[in-house]
Amino acid sequence: MDSIASFLKFLFRYRKGIVDRIMFYVSMICALTVIAHVGYITDPVMAGCTKRAIYCMFYGVSLLEVLRTGSYLYASRKINVSQYSGLAVVAILFLIILARLSSSPWLDYFARDEWMYFGIGVIFLSELSKSTLFFDNFYFNPTILFVISFIGLILVGTLLLMLPRTSLVAPLGFVDALFMSTSAVCITGLTVTDISTNFSLFGQTVILILMQVGGLGIMTFTGFFGYFFSGGFSYKNQLMFGEILGQNKLNSVINTLLTIISITLLFELIGAAFIFFSVKESLFDNVGERVFFSIFHSVSSFCNAGFTTMSGGISNEAFRFNYSFQMVLAFIFILGGMGFGTVYNFYTYIRTQVQGLIKAVIQKKHFVHKAQSFSFNTKFIVLCNVVVMVLATISYYLMEQRHSLMQEGNSWGEWITAFFMANSSRSPGFNSVDINMVSVPSLIMITTLMWIGVAPGSTGGGVKVTTVALAFMNIIALARGKDSIEIFRRKIAAESVNKAFAIIVLSVLAITFSFILLNVTDPQIEMIPLLFESISAYATCGLSMGVTPLLSPAGKFILIFTMFVGRVGMLTLLVAFIKNTKNKSYIYPTEKLLF
Repeated sequence: MDSIASFLKFLFRYRKGIVDRIMFYVSMICALTVIAHVGYITDPVMAGCTKRAIYCMFYGVSLLEVLRTGSYLYASRKINVSQYSGLAVVAILFLIILARLSSSPWLDYFARDEWMYFGIGVIFLSELSKSTLFFDNFYFNPTILFVISFIGLILVGTLLLMLPRTSLVAPLGFVDALFMSTSAVCITGLTVTDISTNFSLFGQTVILILMQVGGLGIMTFTGFFGYFFSGGFSYKNQLMFGEILGQNKLNSVINTLLTIISITLLFELIGAAFIFFSVKESLFDNVGERVFFSIFHSVSSFCNAGFTTMSGGISNEAFRFNYSFQMVLAFIFILGGMGFGTVYNFYTYIRTQVQGLIKAVIQKKHFVHKAQSFSFNTKFIVLCNVVVMVLATISYYLMEQRHSLMQEGNSWGEWITAFFMANSSRSPGFNSVDINMVSVPSLIMITTLMWIGVAPGSTGGGVKVTTVALAFMNIIALARGKDSIEIFRRKIAAESVNKAFAIIVLSVLAITFSFILLNVTDPQIEMIPLLFESISAYATCGLSMGVTPLLSPAGKFILIFTMFVGRVGMLTLLVAFIKNTKNKSYIYPTEKLLF
């Protein structure tokens, strides 16, 4: 027994990398087999063979995972972060195996083959995450690495969407698959095919994963799972993720990653629950279909992606007048568009108030209030969003009285539709009415709202509402003869004003360039729809006048590039490839230009 313990200690102390590498390759083979079975193989005989092989692989890799986790715990006699994750993986595998081997009706749902595929995916993800913190071997600029990660995710999504069993009619070509993958990763929502009728459950699941990972950022997921499954960060990893996440303090990098992931999953879960109960049970064949529908639209809403599995979108007759469903979607995408920092600020405020109430009522202790519960950025973002939401809703309500709102049966429905459409236009891209049916003034307002977008640090797009607000405040300050912008008893830094100006100018240039090229590649389409699609692509909104599927391959490539630039950010790309970090030891004399 002592010799076995000594061998295990030696193995997991000095040869742990070899064990992890073996598990990685084994799990990768299993995952590729699952992908081939689900997405590629159409022959029934071959599908039966791969299905039996997957059964054997699942039980085999599960046994290896249990043996490795148990041996490590036995050898080290301690539990760290990575071992907690190992135990979590073992618990998931145990639940799936128990459900498949037992005849309990309570576990029938987990006995489905999809959960077995999920178990293999969890093992592969855990092994892959241990290898994702390989950045110590490279010396990329973190901004360049951020851009490369999006390109890599788009290409992986393209390959998955090209698999034969992704679509129900015919496999997607490279251009269409690349377009759909880019739209999902960049959380845009523009489509060249109807995913509700042409995509299988596997294809819709691929879109769901691409939305989730693309919405939060591949680097965020890489950092989170890499830390969770490997047990820590190196110093260089913390520096790199700190720059990507905008954190100056190294000790807050891990907390920020955990906060972003936790808040996202928490609110998406709550949103899925509300969606589940807001839709009619009769619209679905079974509970599983209803659960998938709820999860898909909760993720799509919070990530401001705008994808839907309903034919015709929210304007589908089954959901067009379901106002409770529309309000749930609206609150989810408004929450996602507020930004992680703002949502977390509200979360900590509510948590503090609840803790104070418990202390005061139950524990009879005095509660000490914080001097400043909300940060400056939170107050500014909330103010800007409230102003835009109120003005946009009232404007849409007044302008659409004799147009799209005539279909509503009562004033309550008119206000819900106005609220939904006005706020969905800012980034999510859901539409409960046909865009081609709105009036010209409303179309101009919707286009402007798409360009404005939502809050910074969120999953939404646009130039961001704070950028536009800062530009207006700068105009007012100049008109009043002030040298600086002041709000909430704070002075806005000149650097922020310069960035706002640069973001606005670059967005106009990018949209104009895209619009001109689309007129060259697709001259048969009218100019207004082309301009609308260009702005929608750059703002990653996803609203469409219906001409995207009609574009030529060259036109689709233009929108692909426009979506990518809009998601990553034109300024981010310029900083990544042009930034010069060399500091100058001199300052030139100041001169004033004539305007």
